[in-house]
Formats: sequence, structure tokens, C-alpha cells
Amino acid sequence: MLHKLISCLIMALLILLPLTVAAASRNLAPVEAVSLQRQSKEVFLLDVRTFEEYGQFRLEGARLIPIDQLAGRLGEIPRNRPILVYCAVGSRSSQVANYLARQGYAEVYNLSGGIYAWAQQGLPILKGGP
Repeated sequence: MLHKLISCLIMALLILLPLTVAAASRNLAPVEAVSLQRQSKEVFLLDVRTFEEYGQFRLEGARLIPIDQLAGRLGEIPRNRPILVYCAVGSRSSQVANYLARQGYAEVYNLSGGIYAWAQQGLPILKGGP
């Protein structure tokens, strides 16, 4: 009986393992993110920084949902579009991107290096509050 149970558990792990591997986001360098935006005008830009950070500078068209509000505001994030998540340097956005992938969002990207890497590449940012 125990042997059968162990066999079933191993089988379940083998079946579920590809699902957990597939539920991952992908890191994009700023130039790759620009390319993604050019390929698909429907990219949803998700800024997970604080209100104060967002007020200093941001990417055009980004939706601010601070990381601490994300779980309660998932309904604002479309499931049928690619999502590019960013923060200041890529740490918070990496966590959020992986979380969204685990929640079933199909195409999720993390802006590697965050908005600072974006700005260092000379890519456009908006300064000041919305």
C-alpha cells in the first residue's frame, strides 16, 4: 500500500513539474523590452514601485500598482496581454512577475535592472507626477 502511494506521489510530481517550470516570468534587458513593445502595442506596463517613486519618473503608459497592493488589485491586470513589470532596479518587479506567472498570467516579463537601467540606456522616461 505504501509503495503504491509513493508511486502515485512521484507520478503526480512528474506531471506537475512542467507546470511549475512553465509558470515563470522572463527577464528582459531594456532594449529587449523596447523590442517587445514595438512587436506588440498591447504590452501592459506595470509599475510596482511606491507612489513617491512613480511621481519622480516613470515609463509612459505605465499603470502604478505598488507591490504591497498587488494581491488586492489583480483584477486590474489583463490576462490577455503581455505584461512588462518594472520597479527601480528589478528586484521587486522580479518577485511580482514570478507571482503573476504562478497566478496563471501567460506572458509576463521583468524589466531587468528596472527603470534605472532603462534610463541609463537613454530610453525615454516621463519626469514628475502624472
